[in-house]
Amino acid sequence: MTSRRNPQLNAHGELIHLLSIEGLPRATIHQILDTAGSFLSVNDREVKKVPLLRGKSVFNLFFENSTRTRTTFEIAAKRLSADVINLDIARSSTAKGESLLDTIANLSAMHADMFVVRHAESGAPYLIAQHVAPHVHVVNAGDGRHAHPTQGLLDMYTIRHYKKDFTGLTVAVVGDIVHSRVARSDIHALNILGVPEVRAVGPKTLVPGDLREMGVRVCHDMAEGIRDADVIIMLRLQNERMSGAMLPSAGEFFKTFGLTPEKLALAKPDAIVMHPGPINRGVEIDSVVADGGQSVILPQVTFGIAVRMAVMSIIAGNLC
Repeated sequence: MTSRRNPQLNAHGELIHLLSIEGLPRATIHQILDTAGSFLSVNDREVKKVPLLRGKSVFNLFFENSTRTRTTFEIAAKRLSADVINLDIARSSTAKGESLLDTIANLSAMHADMFVVRHAESGAPYLIAQHVAPHVHVVNAGDGRHAHPTQGLLDMYTIRHYKKDFTGLTVAVVGDIVHSRVARSDIHALNILGVPEVRAVGPKTLVPGDLREMGVRVCHDMAEGIRDADVIIMLRLQNERMSGAMLPSAGEFFKTFGLTPEKLALAKPDAIVMHPGPINRGVEIDSVVADGGQSVILPQVTFGIAVRMAVMSIIAGNLC
């Protein structure tokens, strides 16, 4: 019954695909975070490899541009000893008109074991997961505005690393929330993990009104939004997803919602500053803050490799 309710889980409630954080059991998230912790030490080895995916083929299918996410997935798969194939989408048959499912069928015939998929259309990884063989796994590396589950998980790992416990935290998510799949994944994860105060901070045009239904406190004033926060997650302005003039200017946005040292002083003294990247200095965050002692933006990237190793190793071990 579990697998019918959630296509990410098999009949035993074990993770076989990672499509979204929404609907994941709290225990599954903790399993991923705990497993990621055990993989961090691999970074310190002379030979940075473990044999858990030896003989497996991981196909990276990035239908949208990405540097950080694609590279960390590739590193993670190689550290698990998988064979990694990066498909050049711009030159693939998809660019010649082949359907997404035909592309997947042809790659599956090449004995793919796992697809890591980034796609501009929300729901594309779900569609793929419905059509692959039972032994093939799908990881969503970002679909439209919908979800970016591994970014959400690495954000949770970062918060747990620095704050130890979720149950007493105030977390502020600031910026272009309406276009952000990262924001959605973070908010779902924070709710599942029991964070008591989650705030969405930004101008009315960039904060969806339905967040209140998820128990999120919506703030259109920066000072109110980050006052006494333990964690501040900054988001970039996704101009490529905006239609029409949603903001007066990037400069005006920075003046009102950009994170500066003066605004950061409103948060708790030991507050950490996060950002999924790429960062736009002088738009959503001041360079002094991005490079400052409270910034954990670069550790997030390091943790991301371990988290993606954890996800791939767990789903590969849970066959239907």
